[in-house]
Amino acid sequence: MSIRAFAFDLDGTLADSIPDLAHAANAARSDAGLATLDIALIESFVGDGTESLVARAMAADMAANFTGSEAQKEALARFDQHYQAGLTLKTKLYPSVANTLNELHDCGYRLAIITNKPERFTLPLLKELGIDQVFEVIVSGDSLATRKPDAEPLLHVMQKMGVSAAELLMVGDSKNDILAARAAGCKVAFVSYGYGITANMPEADVIIGRFEELMDWLEAQD
Repeated sequence: MSIRAFAFDLDGTLADSIPDLAHAANAARSDAGLATLDIALIESFVGDGTESLVARAMAADMAANFTGSEAQKEALARFDQHYQAGLTLKTKLYPSVANTLNELHDCGYRLAIITNKPERFTLPLLKELGIDQVFEVIVSGDSLATRKPDAEPLLHVMQKMGVSAAELLMVGDSKNDILAARAAGCKVAFVSYGYGITANMPEADVIIGRFEELMDWLEAQD
């Protein structure tokens, strides 16, 4: 059965958002009297949602993990404040993302976002990047009871779009994307330019080094 729909991860797949995530995380650390972390370290914290990112960033050089404590709640509030104020200071779409998404949309493919990023950041970020109108369904990290790597977000997209697992391709840069797709019975494309560590990645159906290669893959399926 041919692909009729795509579900895209956001950070590390459509947009390079690390600079602004790192800025907000380091600003929250600064507010707590902690030193600045290297951007590469913060990049390694991305993929499991904002709460996890902030918890890892705040505990990076501390012996104790204070997730759930009042200090952690304050750090998350500080991060939210800083990130909301600068969602796209340096965040950019990867090359050819906008053109390829528009081409897929114009060709009649159904497009969705499945991200572990909270909705309070996902929706304004998509709008600021100018790509919000092409997505029929947007599933954020707090939209459902579970998130990637659970299958529920993909199953939700299939139900909303009326497509089967065989008709949906998940596109992402992390282990969570691949595991979620496998759990839902979908094919998955891994983008090698993102934040995932390729050497430790589960096997994907296709690996793409440039976003526009999705069109080449589609043509090869016909």
